Amino acid sequence: MVFGSVESSILGKVARGEKLHVSLIDPDPSKLSMKELEKRAKQLEGWGTDAFFVGGSTNFTKEDVDKTVKKIKSVCKVPVILYPGNPKGVSEHADAILFMSLLNSKDPYWISHAQAKSALLIRKLGLEPIPMAYLIVEPGMKAGEVGKAELIKTAEEAAGYSAAAEMFGFRMVYLEAGSGATRPVPVEMVKAARKELSIPLIVGGGLRTAESVRERLRAGADIIVTGTAIEKEFDRLEGIVKEIKNFR
Repeated sequence: MVFGSVESSILGKVARGEKLHVSLIDPDPSKLSMKELEKRAKQLEGWGTDAFFVGGSTNFTKEDVDKTVKKIKSVCKVPVILYPGNPKGVSEHADAILFMSLLNSKDPYWISHAQAKSALLIRKLGLEPIPMAYLIVEPGMKAGEVGKAELIKTAEEAAGYSAAAEMFGFRMVYLEAGSGATRPVPVEMVKAARKELSIPLIVGGGLRTAESVRERLRAGADIIVTGTAIEKEFDRLEGIVKEIKNFR
């Protein structure tokens, strides 16, 4: 099995028992100005964020994605990884791309069709693909609505989908409550998924406090993603990132 440099770096940190923080940046130009993005990206890297995901919404163009990726890379050294909401989220300027399948979607487009539309372009551009199963849990928010997800409601469902993801050959699993979620992925779901996995477990959505992050790290999350807080509650993030990086 061949791993690219970005994925190898992530896997190496997880294997050493490190917990990772990823900053999710929405390329929608109405969310952050380029000047503000530059300032916040520098601060996040200084606090210890391990990577940036770029993507997550539908209100952007490829040009917006390109500008966002290039701006982050101009001021930061950590990897910039595409988190595509659709094929127009592919940019040749990124270091890698999450090649993800929304396994609990009711629409085949989000399970495999969108990926088929992008696969040849990704190869042509030489982007490093990171195979990842994307699982949306209640409340799901816009991600669940757009992805037509049959929202995961129980720990048993989370465990089943996670086990299936690893059996399919995915190399990471992402439990997502949705951007701006009113409540994060339940601790019981994180525990249940972790029990079934030997691959990295990512958790995101609705994580606004160091305490909520700590609970999910204790339950078995390897990587924590924060996004909405970067736009709306930035002053909270230093404590959250440090909580993750100091977790033992």
